[in-house]
Amino acid sequence: MSESNPHVALVTGGIGGLGTEICRHLARAGKRVIAADLAARAERIDAFRAEVAEFSDAIVFEPLDVSDHASSGATLADIQSRHGPVSILVNAAGITRDTSLRKMSEQQWSDVITVNLDGVFNTCRALIDGMTGRGFGRIVNISSVNGQTGQFGQTNYSAAKAGMHGFTMALAREVASKGVTVNSVSPGYCETALVMAVPETVRNDIVSRIPVGRLGRPAEIARVVEFLCNEDSGFITGANIPVNGGYFMDF
Repeated sequence: MSESNPHVALVTGGIGGLGTEICRHLARAGKRVIAADLAARAERIDAFRAEVAEFSDAIVFEPLDVSDHASSGATLADIQSRHGPVSILVNAAGITRDTSLRKMSEQQWSDVITVNLDGVFNTCRALIDGMTGRGFGRIVNISSVNGQTGQFGQTNYSAAKAGMHGFTMALAREVASKGVTVNSVSPGYCETALVMAVPETVRNDIVSRIPVGRLGRPAEIARVVEFLCNEDSGFITGANIPVNGGYFMDF
């Protein structure tokens, strides 16, 4: 696509620490970026706009609740009517409600599944027909190393993140012949607000089990996302790319 008519990329959870860095990387790569997130976080939205001010009109914020099927579909249709068709989708919206299964309420289970997994269905379902009809699309779902390994107190989160990659593989098969790729990225523990809020002793224990000896940086995740979104990455689909410093290895 020409510089005068760049691809439109939509990043859910776009004002979070990882989402913000993904937006920056995609904007640097010449994409028009829509950071989609809940409208209720006014302070964070203002801070986000300041953080991406250097990109001028290349990054815009749009309110979106990915957990609501009906409203998210209508909102995405409206966004495309104003910004142009979305050809790149990064699903980075996610929440945690950690507790052991025997203490977990139905609400804590459903909240995480609804945002982290239903949200992926809602956005992909709303945008996939347009991508296949135009013959080009890139979908990147942000999973987690804990979807691969499991984690104490995260049966809800681990189930959602593992389910996300199952969704990725199935959809990749459905749309591969239409010029649309679907991949997952599974970050390990990174320097985000969520991880940095963990008590230092716990954080140090996590770092001790990471072979590279440190937490990841959001930019290191964003770089992989940007690569998968490139036009010339069309032979990679249905893949899960781990970015975890060696915390979990398989093949």
